[in-house]
Amino acid sequence: MTTLVTSPPRMQLNVRFSPFLVSGQRLFSHGSLSLQTPHKAWRHSMFLKSKPVVKDGVLSFNGTNALTGIPDNVVMTPWSNSSLFLGATSAHSSSRQVFKLGLIQDARLLCLFRFKIWWMIPRVGNSASDIPIETQMLLLEAKEDSSSNDSKGSPSYVIFLPTLDGEFRSSLQGNSADELEVCIESGDPAVIASESLKAVFVNYGNNPFDLMKESMKIMEKHIGTFSVRESKQMPGMLDWFGWCTWDAFYTEVNPKGIKDGLKCLLEGGTPARFLIIDDGWQDTTNEFQNEGEPFVEGSQFGARLVSIEENSKFRKTGDEASSEAPSDLKEFISDIKSTFGLKYVYVWHALMGYWGGLHPNATGTEKYNPKLKFPVQSPGNLAHKRDISMDSMEKYGVGTIDPAKVSEFYDDLHRYLVSQEVDGVKVDVQNILETIAIGLGGRVSLTRHFQQALEKSIGTHFQDNSIICCMGQSTDSIYNSKRSAITRVSDDYYPGNPTTQTVHVAAVAYNSIFFGEVVVPDWDMFYV
Repeated sequence: MTTLVTSPPRMQLNVRFSPFLVSGQRLFSHGSLSLQTPHKAWRHSMFLKSKPVVKDGVLSFNGTNALTGIPDNVVMTPWSNSSLFLGATSAHSSSRQVFKLGLIQDARLLCLFRFKIWWMIPRVGNSASDIPIETQMLLLEAKEDSSSNDSKGSPSYVIFLPTLDGEFRSSLQGNSADELEVCIESGDPAVIASESLKAVFVNYGNNPFDLMKESMKIMEKHIGTFSVRESKQMPGMLDWFGWCTWDAFYTEVNPKGIKDGLKCLLEGGTPARFLIIDDGWQDTTNEFQNEGEPFVEGSQFGARLVSIEENSKFRKTGDEASSEAPSDLKEFISDIKSTFGLKYVYVWHALMGYWGGLHPNATGTEKYNPKLKFPVQSPGNLAHKRDISMDSMEKYGVGTIDPAKVSEFYDDLHRYLVSQEVDGVKVDVQNILETIAIGLGGRVSLTRHFQQALEKSIGTHFQDNSIICCMGQSTDSIYNSKRSAITRVSDDYYPGNPTTQTVHVAAVAYNSIFFGEVVVPDWDMFYV
């Protein structure tokens, strides 16, 4: 097994659909659009630096219609020579609004959408009704007008990227009437608004990969809370073959098993130089699992962290002086580095410490003032595939670190890990924040606060920007990724389920088109 990371692939959309609406083919002539300027709003026909054109409720680029039948409450803000922001206004304020933006029909399109709370997959289609809820990137392929000798025109592309606008996060969706909609939500009923003027960034170009790169650079400057990949420090482990313990042991990971695995790789001629000790090394307790009682699937996600140190598998206790456990984590890591030539050893932890967070009353965690919160998912997440880990956390609750104490928690944890010769961390379960933001200022603000604390601690304690992010495929997380340079871009690789493996490869390839501009895409583990 290896942890494989790669740069974005150069792919083409090779599914067959009807061509994009060409110049002069207008489905609806009603509707209007507001153009925001520093002084006043303009309606109906307006040129934006010669490229985007708005006329009679139709948004077009270089003679190609992108949206038709645009409602009166839609607002447009011109940006670069070929781009603009779309937003909308409402007569009432709410923590969640859904606005219609206009019609998309007869369009060859690619969507990247969250089919689970943690993960994205692609979908292709030919109208807005094919655009799923929780779409985070929409790419339309257009056809230019043919030349006078009737040769085929070259394709061009329009990209729609829902943004973070103030305290609100946007996503796209379509309805049965082929209308493109934008959903804005704060994740906290106390954080409300009646408008979002920059909910969706729209850009136009002739190459989809260049268009994505240009759009992300514009978004980087506009949002100001994330950085593109090329400006980030790359962790040294990217250059080495690695092994993650998860598929071999799951939470039963132990020192002997790790040594046996490293020995097998060495004897097989493929020595690992990078190791991730995944879930199973931490000191946790689970009040929902009692010895002698049948195991209840999902109860494992109710476990909570009771200290920042390793558990008894990786540390001798006073009662186990004769056990095979190492004296402590440091002794074990020093041993495997010297024995097997490892250059980097990372360990796993969840953003909230563990799946079920921190134990509120444990001596080792009470200083971080954790409070039990029961996650609440957004309607968009509930419209897609359920996830047993999320369902379980809704049932058992999450010991949520006090936001005022989160910097202290990460500092203490990472300082301890460095003292044990750990070189970096894989930080999992990151999207949990959007579900526990009620009463904490909303999902965007809470995610930004935790991400800033996490990245500051990584920069303080590790020498190599040594973090892999995981289960964070929401724009809340990606648009708050200022320093983190690696992110998992797929659901898990399931070695025991061959039918999922082709889908896995396709998903990570398409997702990398989007994520690859902000991070190095982590394609998860593969068997070799």
